[in-house]
Amino acid sequence: MSLQTAPTRIRFVLVGTQHPGNMGAAARAMKTMGLGRLVLVAPEKPLDEEAFRRSAGAEDVLGDAPVVATLAEAVADCRLVLGCTARARRVQLEELLPAVAAERALAKAGDAADPGEVAFVFGRERTGLTNEELQLCHLAVHIPSNPEFSSLNLAAAVQVLAYELRMAHLQAAPAIALAADAEAREQAASHAQIEGLFGQLGQTLDDIDFHKGRAPESAMRKLRRLFLRTELSEQEVRLLRGILSDAQRMARLAQDKP
Repeated sequence: MSLQTAPTRIRFVLVGTQHPGNMGAAARAMKTMGLGRLVLVAPEKPLDEEAFRRSAGAEDVLGDAPVVATLAEAVADCRLVLGCTARARRVQLEELLPAVAAERALAKAGDAADPGEVAFVFGRERTGLTNEELQLCHLAVHIPSNPEFSSLNLAAAVQVLAYELRMAHLQAAPAIALAADAEAREQAASHAQIEGLFGQLGQTLDDIDFHKGRAPESAMRKLRRLFLRTELSEQEVRLLRGILSDAQRMARLAQDKP
């Protein structure tokens, strides 16, 4: 179902990362929160031993990360792009707190009718995203750090957003469970199956002489109302018809006795 698989449609995009170790630490931060899609845009240095060492168990996330030349290429198929920025820019974007951004991202990625790819974009360690890169984003995300010391390590920023996505997904778990229950619910019986049950029920009542000479229509009307209120499933109809078949068999055996 879409909500349950929403995290698989969310990617983290690192733009122009200057230190390979930060890419490894970001991969680790993502994996601890159940996220696995990382994209690298024009990193200043290629992945190296330090990057994989700092990934600390998330080597798969780091090793599978595609490296592309531009942010436009990295988000070309996305329906929602959220740019993480620490300061106001000339580009006017709606600015969201991380928790709200996570909810928006999951809503888009988990839309049952029309799910879409989502990207969280993180800029360079020293300068962040350029105005041109922010223009490619639909929304801005701001982590409300201490204004007197607002500098946040790249991997730490990734961890904050990954955590908020994890929490939003866990909070949606009851909805996921309800959807799973609905999918597991037995298929409702068709009109023809219900009518087949009523036909066999009427015949069985005759076979066991239930009516005792009374007109059967009144009893059948009441029984139809009773069963129709229950919205029987296919499995329940099969069960009831099995009981009726046994009742009919016993009625025939009773009639055959001398």
